[in-house]
Amino acid sequence: GAVFWMILIAFFSMSAKFVSCTLGQLYRQVNPDGSIDGGPMYYLEKGLGELKLGMLGKVLGSIYAIFIIGGAFGGGNMFQANQSFALVGSLIGINSLYYGIFLAIIVGIVIIGGIKRIGQTTEKIVPTMVVLYVGASLFIILTNIDKLNDVLSSIIGEAFAPNAAYGGLIGVLVTGIKRAVFSNEGGVGSASIAHSAAKTDEPVREGIVAMVGPFIDTIVVCFMTASVILITKDLNPLYQVGGGINGAELTSAAFGSVISWFPIILSAVVFLFSYSTMISWYYYGNKGWKYLFGETTIPVYQVMYLGCTVLGAIASLGNVIDFSDMMILSCAFPNIIGAIFLLPKVKIALNDYWTRYTA
Repeated sequence: GAVFWMILIAFFSMSAKFVSCTLGQLYRQVNPDGSIDGGPMYYLEKGLGELKLGMLGKVLGSIYAIFIIGGAFGGGNMFQANQSFALVGSLIGINSLYYGIFLAIIVGIVIIGGIKRIGQTTEKIVPTMVVLYVGASLFIILTNIDKLNDVLSSIIGEAFAPNAAYGGLIGVLVTGIKRAVFSNEGGVGSASIAHSAAKTDEPVREGIVAMVGPFIDTIVVCFMTASVILITKDLNPLYQVGGGINGAELTSAAFGSVISWFPIILSAVVFLFSYSTMISWYYYGNKGWKYLFGETTIPVYQVMYLGCTVLGAIASLGNVIDFSDMMILSCAFPNIIGAIFLLPKVKIALNDYWTRYTA
């Protein structure tokens, strides 16, 4: 049932991401050395300042910066390290502490190199990872196409008439919203930090490009994952309602019940996904930290970030995901409140771009 609400929220997340990434470009700050600072901290402060709401903008920007740092430590780092260890660690039999230290070292090598190194690393990892994962998902779905009708009807049925064991309608709705926002960051505003650094003269076009993210992340990839788990639940001895394994381990078991060797490939995919996410979210938290404390204190943030990598590998999934959800979802409040005031600015930019584009 949560899958239905996850997809519905992702649809609206596309417009939320368009707004935040367009604003990120409109109000980005180009520094004397050519580097760029951007994201909700800057468009909240500058944009609301233009509307004579400078104090509100500064307060919202500062609150956002605190939450984006927490989100970077939690969902962008600890959760990724945790899920990476759950698959890779169990596969190779390494101690969680040693795995966390190894992960911290290879993340540290990239993040010390700055935004260009981060971009060069993720642009190679992400497309390969998505093609591999979507290909395997499609194989399982298409070879079990006869079960898809039952899966779809259960997704829709449980969305509106959910089993009380899952907390009723509100419980299913909340879970769907949390998973959608966690996967695509729609409304959270974090992606605008990266999109503000893109080389473009058209803020609206960058916003339109950003809209594709929630569609791929949630409506395609997350829906495929859910379909594979539900299609294979009768084949998967580890599938258990109300308990058992969760997260990446459950996904791995679902794929493994059809493609016996795929958990090895999936472990590599999850490792690369976690790694690319950790170095991307380092950049988000870095900008929040710089906004609050200045450039000179960045080494303190780097040490704390790498420490959280180790902590994530050894902590329990439940604690990590609760902290991650709280931090990432909290980012949405200052971001959406401020963005509502700035919607007329987006509307003007959109009308201008669309008039020129259609001409």
